[in-house]
Amino acid sequence: MMQKKIDELRDKLRLSAQGGGSKRIDSQHAKGKLTARERVELLLDPGSMEELGALVTHRTSDFGMNEQVFYGDGVLTAYGTVHQRLVYVFAQDFTVFGGSLSETHAEKICRLMDLAMRNGAPLIGLNDSGGARIQEGVRSLGGYADIFYRNVRASGVIPQISAVMGPCAGGAVYSPAITDFILMVEHSSYMFVTGPNVVKTVTNEEISSEDLGGAHAHASKSGVAQLTSANDVECIAQIKKLIAYLPQNCEESVPDLEYEAADERRPGLADLIPVSPNQPYDMKEIILSLVDAESFFEIHEEYAGNIIVGFARIAGRCIGVIANQPMVLAGCLDVNASKKGARFVRTCDCFNIPMLVIEDVPGFLPGSDQEWNGIITNGAKLLYAFSEATVPRICLITRKAYGGAYDVMNSKHIGSDFNYAWPSAEIAVMGARGASEIIFKKEIESANDPAAALLEKEREYADKFANPYHAAARGFIDEVIEPSQTRFKLIRAFASLVNKVDQLPRKKHGNIPL
Repeated sequence: MMQKKIDELRDKLRLSAQGGGSKRIDSQHAKGKLTARERVELLLDPGSMEELGALVTHRTSDFGMNEQVFYGDGVLTAYGTVHQRLVYVFAQDFTVFGGSLSETHAEKICRLMDLAMRNGAPLIGLNDSGGARIQEGVRSLGGYADIFYRNVRASGVIPQISAVMGPCAGGAVYSPAITDFILMVEHSSYMFVTGPNVVKTVTNEEISSEDLGGAHAHASKSGVAQLTSANDVECIAQIKKLIAYLPQNCEESVPDLEYEAADERRPGLADLIPVSPNQPYDMKEIILSLVDAESFFEIHEEYAGNIIVGFARIAGRCIGVIANQPMVLAGCLDVNASKKGARFVRTCDCFNIPMLVIEDVPGFLPGSDQEWNGIITNGAKLLYAFSEATVPRICLITRKAYGGAYDVMNSKHIGSDFNYAWPSAEIAVMGARGASEIIFKKEIESANDPAAALLEKEREYADKFANPYHAAARGFIDEVIEPSQTRFKLIRAFASLVNKVDQLPRKKHGNIPL
């Protein structure tokens, strides 16, 4: 008798594992996409998956839905491990009703989110859905709102990662938007509030799904997606890599890796700064020289290239890196760079990740376009994010640190723990030429050779102010160091800050200029 019941259970579980059936699975594969179950099995450590709600079915009888019942109801929910660390994951199954969200579908996801919060472990969502299940009307909309609410409550408590691996449109986009990281797959995923057909009806603009809300569009234009990949397998690999740089929750730190001390000198760093202060150089070369080999994981690479953000390790310890990039817009801060930087700073601070800021910034990008698009409030986001951060923070000035941008980029005045500068650093209100044109305006205009006079005054100003020593004399810079000694200094500085304690004033929350 018991064997008969066991066989019945096995039959039900087998049907659940088949999703929408072999034909729909073949269709999914024909599109170059994995099934929900294949994605989860690839993500989790082998043998660690524990599925929840495999036998859940929808509760709708309208529109002939009682004739279409699938175990699991279009979403696989499970827990397991990645790198032997507990995670919770849901994967929408496009082979069942196009992965559309029903009341029970949403309940399964909410149940998983509650478990992730209760047990302090990362939540990973693999999105592949046609949207709300229209046969259920407002019940499916209520399901979305239940998920959004939990996303917000979990924000800053546990890491939340969203991989968009198929369609994600309408209200569905707001769950990934609230999470910490969004990954997209090129040519098979897209996100938008309104699709191409609606856009054409309302604005008469003809645009494809890919151009409107594809991976490249959101990675390079909107900044919605932090990471993109060529296919599902690569996307899953990126999630696993990202998890390695994140803690389980806001009460923990990222596990350190074993590190064996070696010769930490980097003599090649001294040759990376050009002789001319106006000549660009690649900041990534400096980053790669300072952090542990092959540890730099850049985030948001295609968006706002004038600032670089990413995770890395120094002596096995995880850090976040924020750096100006002189190769793009001379490293100026603009609206997009400020938003990108602020978002990353707040992510690091949420999850106890120390920060290294490498600064070469000539200021904020001028122009009416920047002013009208809110450079004031957007620049303030970056300032606010650094000022609010309580994790260990170190700043290294390699060359330019001009004007208000000097203050904003993790200066001593806004709470940085250690501030270093190379001898090539120029810490001033503005560049020598611009300052000379203002300070010595009358002298230059009255000179027999104004051009020669400007050059002379420019040199005079540069000799006096375009160096790190005035700032060091006032204690704004802790040390002026040789480039070759930088990695050694950073290792010691971060080690000294392991037990840093800092608390914000008692309040409900601040009011960041959004």
